[in-house]
Amino acid sequence: MEFPVWIQSFAAVFITIFLAEVGDKTQLATLLYATDRSLNPWLIFGASTLALSCAAGIGVLAGGWLGDLASPRTIRIVAGSAFVLIGIWTIFS
Repeated sequence: MEFPVWIQSFAAVFITIFLAEVGDKTQLATLLYATDRSLNPWLIFGASTLALSCAAGIGVLAGGWLGDLASPRTIRIVAGSAFVLIGIWTIFS
């Protein structure tokens, strides 16, 4: 059974972002806020959800803008190179 393209795309984005965020510093910061019993857990959930949504929105807008300026292949090469360089810099700093 083959799923429609929009379902395949949604699943690919969801799984990629979910796996990238699990155990990330953002999740750890949210976990630390949740340990504070004086804060309402729903307030923490709402604030962190809104913050992540805003950050994702910036990424989508920037990606749309960059997509008009350069090919997806060029953007992947630049982004991949930046990740590698940051990793090397982190190791040696």
